[in-house]
Amino acid sequence: MLITPDDVISYSVFDQVKSREKSLLEKDILEAEIEVRKIAGHDFSAPEYTPLPAEVKLALQKLAQYYALVNSDESLSKGIKSEKIGDYSYTVSEGSSTAKPDVSALLSAFIQKDEPADLGTARMRLRSL
Repeated sequence: MLITPDDVISYSVFDQVKSREKSLLEKDILEAEIEVRKIAGHDFSAPEYTPLPAEVKLALQKLAQYYALVNSDESLSKGIKSEKIGDYSYTVSEGSSTAKPDVSALLSAFIQKDEPADLGTARMRLRSL
């Protein structure tokens, strides 16, 4: 893991995240790492990423916090907009749902570009028609 549950807990201001079990936070971090790997095109295991750049760490913390919030709130993970239990009911409006943070700006300097392979020289054989 690139960050620890303690990193996420110290970053977050949400009580749901701070009180979440560390084993569950590890799963949230794994989801965040997969997302960052998909955006950047690599897994930050190369020696030049030790220590982990602050931008990458912040992106991981933001995404891990998002996944912790979504995974700890059953109504958000199921997409429930309103729920009624006995005399108690609540409604989550469309605009107040948790939005996934956009971390592309934080990771932009670390995105690997696909470079074409060096093909060297080409040999062709042509025949007349």
